[in-house]
Amino acid sequence: MVRKDIIADTSSTQEVNDFLNRARDLSVRAPASGPTQGRLIFAMDATASRQPSWDRAAEIQAELFDAVDGLGSLDIQLVFFRGLSECKASGWCRNANTLRNYITKVSCHAGHTQIERVLAHVEREANDKKIDALIYVGDCIEENPDHLAPIAGNLALKGVKAFMFQEGYDKDASFAFGEIARITGGAFMQFDHSSAAKLRRLLGAVASYAVGGQDGLAVYQKKTGSEDVLRLGHQLRKPR
Repeated sequence: MVRKDIIADTSSTQEVNDFLNRARDLSVRAPASGPTQGRLIFAMDATASRQPSWDRAAEIQAELFDAVDGLGSLDIQLVFFRGLSECKASGWCRNANTLRNYITKVSCHAGHTQIERVLAHVEREANDKKIDALIYVGDCIEENPDHLAPIAGNLALKGVKAFMFQEGYDKDASFAFGEIARITGGAFMQFDHSSAAKLRRLLGAVASYAVGGQDGLAVYQKKTGSEDVLRLGHQLRKPR
């Protein structure tokens, strides 16, 4: 089921119907029955320049589920924004195929960043259920960071840690992403266009943390031997 509560009613009726029909074609259902040990929201910038990143994300997202194999079950919701006012959330996924289908159905459109709407959506979701982590992947920011800090504070009060992963080295984005991570008690890390393997490990690290906490993260770090995962863990242990 595709959620529509976070989008402005600016799309034409036909566009909305087309999107819902595509979602139905995927036969997307609620996660499999049974308890889940972790729940995270995977949010990405889908503005025009991000198409190569989306294509890479579709290939590496399986690590979110592979990382927790043997630790427990994980529910993931995809959130994206693009265009002038489009911001949408998928249903909850409990396997890589379902999440990949969501990702590959999205094409990137020119527009401005809508990080504030993403954070506000996560806050609303956290009102209804426990959200262990937010993963955000983007490369820039066109919003006032002062408007994001209060929402990040609300996420912190609800126990949601934000893991802000920046592609590239835009200074404004680095500052804003770092502040969101700091306020929520999460982590901020950068990667470049050639670092798909690094992003894969970071995704796996957050999934492991969402399911197993610091112990789960330690298991994943030992399995991968990744210095990036080790640095992420150090950020989580820093006093805020």
